[in-house]
Amino acid sequence: MVTGATVALTIVAVVLLGTIVFALLGVHRVKMDPTDYIVGGRSFGTILLWVLLAGEIYTTFTFLGIAGLSYSQGAPAYYVMAYGTCAYVIAYFLTPAIWRVGKEHKLLTGPDFFETRYNSRALGVGVALLQFVMIVPYVSVQLSGLQILLRIAGYGAYDATASVCIALIVMSLFVFAAGLRGTAWASVVKDVLVLGAVVFAGIAIPIRFFGSVSGLFERIAATHPQMLTLPSGTAFHGTVWYISTVLLSGLGFFMGPHTFNAVFSARSGDTLRRNAVLLPLYQGFASLMIFAGLSASVLIPGLKGTAVDQSFLLVAQHYYPPWILGFVAAAGSLAALIPASALLLGGASVITKNVAGDAFGLATGDRERTMLTRILVLVIAILALLVWLEAQKTVVEMLLLYYNGISQFLPGTAATFLWRRATAWGVGAGIATGLAVAVPLAALNLTPLGINPGFVGLAANVLVLFMVSLAYPTPLSEAARSAD
Repeated sequence: MVTGATVALTIVAVVLLGTIVFALLGVHRVKMDPTDYIVGGRSFGTILLWVLLAGEIYTTFTFLGIAGLSYSQGAPAYYVMAYGTCAYVIAYFLTPAIWRVGKEHKLLTGPDFFETRYNSRALGVGVALLQFVMIVPYVSVQLSGLQILLRIAGYGAYDATASVCIALIVMSLFVFAAGLRGTAWASVVKDVLVLGAVVFAGIAIPIRFFGSVSGLFERIAATHPQMLTLPSGTAFHGTVWYISTVLLSGLGFFMGPHTFNAVFSARSGDTLRRNAVLLPLYQGFASLMIFAGLSASVLIPGLKGTAVDQSFLLVAQHYYPPWILGFVAAAGSLAALIPASALLLGGASVITKNVAGDAFGLATGDRERTMLTRILVLVIAILALLVWLEAQKTVVEMLLLYYNGISQFLPGTAATFLWRRATAWGVGAGIATGLAVAVPLAALNLTPLGINPGFVGLAANVLVLFMVSLAYPTPLSEAARSAD
């Protein structure tokens, strides 16, 4: 007898394997030297770069975390509609400048940028190690979402933990073989399915149960009016938290090692500007997940803690046939695994290039560097699994923890273009201070005066960068001067 779980999980498996085969066919003739493997040969045009960046940006957080936050908190989820748009405005000006430095000096990684601009190998190695550490919990975010998707698609009949392990191993082997080009091709399939699933979640569900999206908001206004407005001032998830979180997330949006790889993969600076113009289109679709979470709060009330991330999927499980649940779960699984593949590659590349190669003189040839990067992809996948098995937080909590850390690289990046007196000592001290402030506050869920702890760390970072650079002045490198 064919069960609902069998139908749904079969669809998930077929979609995942079909996506991998499609991507492998797209790259099977490409010679994988380090430039091709890590930054796609610096050849991506507008369309391929658009789907790659969207594939990295719109993750399981978009698919589950937004719905979970709107289910449990309501209005604070509106920050999702703001921070990406802020990030794209910054990206329009910043990413072409970063790309120009990468093109002129044949850079492969984000730490390469810091080393070149500040003429400091120690700074490059330090940034590489920190970015590597931060990548692991971000991959864990994707695994948390994947577990939810597979457990619900299996109607609770199968071991979702084992399925997550198998799925990550398969995706890691895919990255091992295909590199950044493979991730870009897989993102084509992922984006089509995710956008379809988001439209279903944010439009079809409200229309079926409330007559329209406006009908949904009328119901929420009548039964839970507090969910439609932000708490005031310094209250938990209040207006101060909202503003500081939007600023923090927008500023840190493009600071991950995987996004530096994507920026360096562009064919030209104009390609990046066009993408900054086009990417906000995805924000409209992401906002539909707020409608999905609000719908679930009415249809399936009472979820608490990490269970809120399941909210909209439980609606699909309870009220729709297994084949619909299967396609929704397949889209969500791609939203977890495709970004995870970019994260794995980004983390592996910084260790290979900046730690093993630059610091210890290992794997400096093209063949050796490519092979070590591939091996480290598998190592990071194992580390992420271990962290995920230990950490049981909501998708939103884990994502914000990542942004608290990764945003600390923005002052040092921007200073190379905006303030010529910035020094490696200042940047390094600023990053260390920002992390020392932000990470403990975030881990303890402390928000001083209602401010996002990462933003507090960012303010301390900028202050220390400025003071130390003035106290220990050294000139920018020749690469920094020539790129201005």
